[in-house]
Amino acid sequence: MTIALTVVVLVAVVIVAAQLAERLGIQPPLFLLGVGVIACLVPGVPVIELSPEVVLLGLLPPLLYAAALSTSLVDIRANLGSILSLAFGLVLFTALIVGAITHYVLDVHWGVAIALGAIVAPPDAVAATAVARRVGLRRRVATILERESLLNDATSLVTLRTALAAAGLAVAHGEGAATHPEPVGPADVAQSFAVAVVGGVAVGVVVFLLVGWLRRRVHESAADTALSFVAPFAAYLPAEEIGASGVLAVVTAGLLLAHKAPLLQTASSRLSERINWASITFILENLVFLLIGLQVKAIITAVREDDVALGNAFLLGLAVLVAAMIARPLWLLPMTWLRRVVGRDEQAADNTSTLVVSWAGMRGVVTLAAALTLPQNTPHRPVFILVALMVTVGTLVLQGLTLPTVARRLGVRGPDAREDALQEATVVQATTAAGLRAIESRTEVDTSTFELIQRQATARVNRVWERLGSGRDDEETPSETYQRIRLEMLAAERTELLRIRDEDSVDQAVLRTVLQQLDAEEAALAYRVSRHERLRDEVLTTPSQVAGNCDHLRDDQGFAVPTTPEGCEECRALGMTWVHLRLCTTCGHVGCCDSSQGRHASAHFHESAHPVMRSLEPGESWRWCFVDEVLG
Repeated sequence: MTIALTVVVLVAVVIVAAQLAERLGIQPPLFLLGVGVIACLVPGVPVIELSPEVVLLGLLPPLLYAAALSTSLVDIRANLGSILSLAFGLVLFTALIVGAITHYVLDVHWGVAIALGAIVAPPDAVAATAVARRVGLRRRVATILERESLLNDATSLVTLRTALAAAGLAVAHGEGAATHPEPVGPADVAQSFAVAVVGGVAVGVVVFLLVGWLRRRVHESAADTALSFVAPFAAYLPAEEIGASGVLAVVTAGLLLAHKAPLLQTASSRLSERINWASITFILENLVFLLIGLQVKAIITAVREDDVALGNAFLLGLAVLVAAMIARPLWLLPMTWLRRVVGRDEQAADNTSTLVVSWAGMRGVVTLAAALTLPQNTPHRPVFILVALMVTVGTLVLQGLTLPTVARRLGVRGPDAREDALQEATVVQATTAAGLRAIESRTEVDTSTFELIQRQATARVNRVWERLGSGRDDEETPSETYQRIRLEMLAAERTELLRIRDEDSVDQAVLRTVLQQLDAEEAALAYRVSRHERLRDEVLTTPSQVAGNCDHLRDDQGFAVPTTPEGCEECRALGMTWVHLRLCTTCGHVGCCDSSQGRHASAHFHESAHPVMRSLEPGESWRWCFVDEVLG
């Protein structure tokens, strides 16, 4: 009963505190951390011990798995140089710097000192994801931060294990820790690292193949989602059992399963998995920070019993905090310069992005959990745990709170919603065209059916294009009108459905099915409406790297003098209205978009064969090639 009550209270605190933090404009992780610190100092609040088993076995696998599910292998490949430099090189560099400081201050074995460096070295995946998501960093910067934090845990934990072994200690498992028989040599170090990396990846691949095989045979979304819950533990536990990196196994399995999800899962299974993991991540992600805060009192009490003065322990923690924060730019700036200048890597980050990444080294659950795994006979173990907590709190506060200001001062902005909408429109148009081509030659599809499908597909394409140019005036586009009226209809339909339910004249299972259909449609409409609101009053430019090898866009001058700048030439002659305007960059013809009744811009292309048009909407500069169907 006590355990159940504790869990209920913790989850309730997480929900309430997270919502309160959002209303106050405070990042929920930091707010919950503060709530935990205050709670542990209140008399009568029971002590909640955060054991390494709870963190490493209960919290870390699902959190990392959820982060991996939202990570793109394509993004990792595109930023591989930067990610590997941070996940491996920076972790080792930080461990050596912090180790040198610890060795000098406490006069402990170099292996023990470097162990502390390995503990505080890795920025945390949970912290990076939580902060980067709320800051709104440039997409490539956020990608590097989140992907780095998924891979650096293996490096830090392997370094920790190796450093302790070199000092004659063994990493704590279960109830305690025994001393290692003798310090290990370079061969043992290399073997330990190889087993951790190769073994972790291998276990992750095996779990991916097994889960993938099962998913091809499981068609029920509930069963598929349950299988997803088992996957991180199925990867983590065997890997740790053979001495490999459980973290790397979880990340590998998650990345591969996410990459192959469209081929392995049904649409309903993917939706169910996404919704359920979002709920789990919300609870666990915030619960971690609450639990970290609750450990402060116990940690300080243990430090008082150590032979290092409390003041000196805090000074060491401050020194390590500064060193951990400085080590990041000291590594990143020259490495980025070398990759860009010496290695001629065009994908290397620019100076402003590098500075932002340098300041985004927030630590979190992995740092504290690694500290708790230290053997009981580790010299100054309570001091090390306190230092780990100070680094975690310090980076979350100092870097997490100031990161938005740093990004803003450096001019690093997040992804533009209307640029995303523009690229989405091109993708939707291309995929829809492919779908229509797939069925247009089917003999069993009669003309009326094909025309119905074509109208629905065209309407789908027009909806995404109509979100653009919305800053021109307050007039509704056809899709906006449809969304507004359909939402009113759905409200009336739901009212009638509830009336029928209360009369008990129809089977309740049937009513639930109809209600689910209404809910699904309303959720989709509400999502489109919310996205449209975010697009208003934005200046729209052409996204980079979208034109590909289109010769028409490359040779196009980009603009021509409009023949009828006041509006669509044909619509004005026919007395029609238009939604958005398009300009032929060859002759200056002004026509209406495909969402308009006349579709005169497309008609002009078919008549004249002029390949390129551009938007004539205020604040828009994007172009479109009718021939190659690409954006530029």
